[in-house]
Amino acid sequence: MHIHSAEEMRPYIEDAESVKRSSSDIVKDERRIFGHFHNSSLPADAHNPKGISSMTNEECDYCGKELDQCHCDLLDKNLSKLEYHLNGLDCMECAAIIEGKIRQLPLILYAAVCFRDKDLYLIAKAPEDIIYPQLEKVCASVDENIKIMRHSNPGKTSYKTKTYEMPTLDCAACALKLEKLINKQPDVISASISYATKTLKLTAEDPDSLIPELTEKCNEIESPTVIQKPHAKLEENSSHGILDWIKQDKVQLGIGGIIFGAGMILNYNLINLPVPQGIIDILFVISYIILGGEVLLNAVKNIMHGEFFDETFLMSIATLGAFAIHEFPEAVGVMFFYRIGEYFMDLATDQSREQIMEAVDLRPQMVNLISSENNVTEIPAEDAKVGDYLLIRPGDRIPLDGIVVKGDSQIDTSAITGESVPVTVHVGDSLDSGCINMTETVVLKVEKILSESMVSKILNSVENAVANKPKLDKFITRFSKVYTPIVVVIALITAVVPPLLFNHPWYPYIYTALTFLVISCPCAIVISIPLSFFSGIGAASREGILFKGGTSIESLSTAKVAALDKTGTVTEGSFKVRKVLTVPDISRNELLSLAASAESYSTHPIARSIVTATDLDENPLDQVDSIQEISGSGIIASIKGDKVYVGNHLLLETSGIDIPSKFSTLETAGPEIFIAKNNKFLGRIVVSDELKEDAKEGIRELKDLGITPVMLTGDNKEASQFMADKAGISEVYAQLKPTDKFEIMKTLRAKFGPVLYVGDGINDAPVLAGSDVGAAMGSGSDSAIEAADLVFLNSSVEAIPKSVKIARKVLRTAKENITFAILVKVLVLVMGLLGYANMWFAVFADTGVTIICVLYSIRLLKIKF
Repeated sequence: MHIHSAEEMRPYIEDAESVKRSSSDIVKDERRIFGHFHNSSLPADAHNPKGISSMTNEECDYCGKELDQCHCDLLDKNLSKLEYHLNGLDCMECAAIIEGKIRQLPLILYAAVCFRDKDLYLIAKAPEDIIYPQLEKVCASVDENIKIMRHSNPGKTSYKTKTYEMPTLDCAACALKLEKLINKQPDVISASISYATKTLKLTAEDPDSLIPELTEKCNEIESPTVIQKPHAKLEENSSHGILDWIKQDKVQLGIGGIIFGAGMILNYNLINLPVPQGIIDILFVISYIILGGEVLLNAVKNIMHGEFFDETFLMSIATLGAFAIHEFPEAVGVMFFYRIGEYFMDLATDQSREQIMEAVDLRPQMVNLISSENNVTEIPAEDAKVGDYLLIRPGDRIPLDGIVVKGDSQIDTSAITGESVPVTVHVGDSLDSGCINMTETVVLKVEKILSESMVSKILNSVENAVANKPKLDKFITRFSKVYTPIVVVIALITAVVPPLLFNHPWYPYIYTALTFLVISCPCAIVISIPLSFFSGIGAASREGILFKGGTSIESLSTAKVAALDKTGTVTEGSFKVRKVLTVPDISRNELLSLAASAESYSTHPIARSIVTATDLDENPLDQVDSIQEISGSGIIASIKGDKVYVGNHLLLETSGIDIPSKFSTLETAGPEIFIAKNNKFLGRIVVSDELKEDAKEGIRELKDLGITPVMLTGDNKEASQFMADKAGISEVYAQLKPTDKFEIMKTLRAKFGPVLYVGDGINDAPVLAGSDVGAAMGSGSDSAIEAADLVFLNSSVEAIPKSVKIARKVLRTAKENITFAILVKVLVLVMGLLGYANMWFAVFADTGVTIICVLYSIRLLKIKF
């Protein structure tokens, strides 16, 4: 990954419509450009049962021309539509530069890079065989590690990503080595190994088919590393292998340690028992074989595969070298304490892993299915289908997402939202899996299968977040590749140069060199970062905050301004109709019914509030023939041949409809909803929202953290300023269209620095994807949650500053671990050069420091944020 200057980035970022793009944004572009969706009818589905025609405006969404002058439909005939996968793309800035450079190519009409999916979408004026070499040059000019891969089935992503367990993975440095090996395999698109979770995230056309070959390759280097099939229950499968491994370690450490202890007692004559030195040496050799035999075998195997800077090789050379200079006690002692350090390091990481996975993996094994005969049968959770009825007794965890169809109860949602106060549910209320039923028995109708329920989403989010490595982790990975060879070279120079050039005795310099080899292992540096981020992600998940990757934590820790959407973020988003004002010749219910008919296909909270307030028995909703949405203004619907306008004052003004003065005066702090029919003004509906209870405290905490809160909203200025004043937000941007929010965000970035954007609506998805950090409220739309970098499951404003605290603490912990590890190693190196350090110091600098870093990282699980 390259680091780019601001001047280098500017032309490409300005040229690219967005640096970060979500999958939904790319699909939207594809439909707009490839499918030319304007002037077409939407297919009938659950959200659009009548298949109403939809037009966003009177211009082409792609070329900007009037529709009668647009010829974009010819794109399918004259231009090449191409899709590629950018293997090795790990830098958002690189994605922006690649997109900008490709757009500047003369044969490219359109280009978009989806950083999250690592995909490139193109419309070109030439065939692929001409375009492809140019694309390769562009990618190589940005980063030589980025390879452009052809999709085997254009139009559909043929690659799948799956997560597998690696229960025998016992070394952070080994994880890096195996990751590099797997990524070299021809059919692998990308692979990421996390030592913190002992998992492999693999992307390929058919990941499962590669497992046997990859297992064989891994076994050649790190026997007995095995890649297992995707987990059914992660902690149960992995814990079995871990326990077996720990037991074997205990036996080796116990027997080897006893023999080593006996040798030390006899060697230093602590019991005044005369024993020949040869017998004592034999005891040391036996204990060394027991303690270091596996290490030596792995070292030999690695040498056969060209791995000379491996930890096992370096430890073997150091201890065998100590034997060669007749330092038997130190040779065995170094191996003994190295193995003890490795044992405690693995014990600590396993414990933290189990704690985190226990907190986030709430998937049930079995569920109680109610049959048509009202019999209750226990079946595996993955066998439950949508529409099944499940019995949930008091004390049971909600197994799957669904709706309560019988019974009222108190629900503990703390495992999902972090909220400690129980929630009362009634018939018709939705329940998220993972929560606990506390008081009464309820019957749940399944709405989502196990793989799509909240418990699986949370687990997948945590696993994917761990696989999505932060920039700091990638920097340390590169640093460790340089650090070890440098220390080894210093060791060789120390061992050879003084005796040969200055005729000094060999023994002290060889001893010092062997000491350097012990501390050349980078484990403490390599493991400290992923474990810090893993612990932070686990701690956040228990607070109802889901980070989608280490990069999200990094970016959030540097945020200087929080751009907050108003509705559903700062406010409850539960609009209610407060007042209805009509002209003399129309009744209140008639106006509500007309507006509700036009809004009946919308899921927006304001639209739903109007439908809810309408007396459907007295005034049933009319069928809508067609609907036109005017972004940021409202809708124009065709109902029984009449043209109905529902929206803000801009909608009516641009349509040439006058609003009487008595209706234009603001009655209360709420959105403007004016209604007209056939160019005749009919009235106004006043709705209002309520500020969230924790909004004031959340905004205050943001300010205390040095983050400037700003409100961005599409509502009118008066209503927006009213809510902002109540919440304590001084800077407000109102009456914004979705495109305006994106432009304001760029202005805020230039003024303050990195931007955190928090929203929950469908229109927020592009801004969430294009911000430095995008956060979505868990109560928001699926597209917003998909596009966001982190999700607040409890939709709490106080969760925003809490997430910033967690992010900053994680970064501080990781950096402190790195600093401590490097300083100790450098200090021991200097002490060794000056003749003050021995192998015991080196063991502490290696395994001792690693244990300290591990313990310092997992303490994040205990901290209350």
